[in-house]
Amino acid sequence: MARNRKEGTRAPNGAASIYEGSDGRWHGRVTLGVRDDGKPDRRHVSAKTESEVIAKVRKLERERDAGTVKRPGKPWTVTKWLTHWIENIVPGTVADNTLSGYQVAVRVHLIPGVGAHRLDKLEPEHLERLYVKMIRNGKKSATAHQAHRTVRTALNEAKRRGYITQNPATLAKAPRVVEEEIEPYGVAEVKRLLDAADDRRNSARWAIALAFGLRQGETLGLKWTDVDLDAGALRVRRNRLRPKWAHGCGGTCGQKHGGYCPKRFPKRAETAETKSRAGKRVIGLPDELVALLRKHRETQDRERLDAADMWVEGGWLFATPTGGPTNPRTDYSEWKRLLAAAKIRDGRLHDARHTAATVLLLLGVPDRTVMGIMGWSNTAMAARYQHLTEPVRRDVADRVGSLLWKDERDQK
Repeated sequence: MARNRKEGTRAPNGAASIYEGSDGRWHGRVTLGVRDDGKPDRRHVSAKTESEVIAKVRKLERERDAGTVKRPGKPWTVTKWLTHWIENIVPGTVADNTLSGYQVAVRVHLIPGVGAHRLDKLEPEHLERLYVKMIRNGKKSATAHQAHRTVRTALNEAKRRGYITQNPATLAKAPRVVEEEIEPYGVAEVKRLLDAADDRRNSARWAIALAFGLRQGETLGLKWTDVDLDAGALRVRRNRLRPKWAHGCGGTCGQKHGGYCPKRFPKRAETAETKSRAGKRVIGLPDELVALLRKHRETQDRERLDAADMWVEGGWLFATPTGGPTNPRTDYSEWKRLLAAAKIRDGRLHDARHTAATVLLLLGVPDRTVMGIMGWSNTAMAARYQHLTEPVRRDVADRVGSLLWKDERDQK
């Protein structure tokens, strides 16, 4: 650090300088890096005394050396940064479903909740109050936690680029996620569902879901090329995405959402990679399911003939009556109708996945095999999806009773 007693005396290139100005104050100038235009980022500080300005200069030098100096220019607001992040940084770096989750969290919760704050003035308490407010307004704790994970990821990127020196989201206490109690369907209920599905279109779709726990996107993403009926095998390769549409009319149709535009066009692909690497897997099919799929293929061949020129060949295993891919929303509505037809208690479509995991538990299938069938990347998922049903609880109770009260039982 060079000390130049008189104003106008130049310090060596890159060195900080301190001098007494003609205004009677002490001034310091520190080179902290390079600006966007390629010129040196040389910051200025001033104070009444030399010791005060020396302290300010040394603070800037410490921040420079630690890489925590705020970048020059007008500060970002939280709204401006989140909008820039979600529109220009995230796309192409994460899966489409992840991007959709980020977009909802940013536009529905984060921007309305904390968007007016300056990015470098956002505090952990601002975020914590937002999470509490969300839950008080009826949002689930998982939704608030999703907002927390989203803002933490966005602010990590802002910190990495030097717009903030600390990420307040890493200090904020995330809301505790309350796990919902899930009661999978029993074997008798599964049989009733399969019986009710037998008279409906794409009945094999529900047999696959209930027997092997494929995710909705995995099931709807299946094509005939993924099935080998002679070998009795099914290969999971891709995930069907929920369609998103953009206006093709130039904004003249008067519809708010692109999906209702007469000239709409898709904003994203029909499918994507599976949720994880472990999601790509081969599953062996029982003879009963192979027979069901053969029957399903014959039905689809008749639909192809009936549709004639309207048929769009996509090779989908579970197609619409004109050959197109099934919309996940339509599929969900059909699940609800199936539950009603089978007179089974209401449940989520994802509960079929929990049911399949529980059936595998009842059969005593080893954990590593269950992981392969379900497409799990770690064994911790087994604890989340497999549930102790009444038959399992009864079996455990009988075993404990036999061990502890064997003599009494023998006497009876």
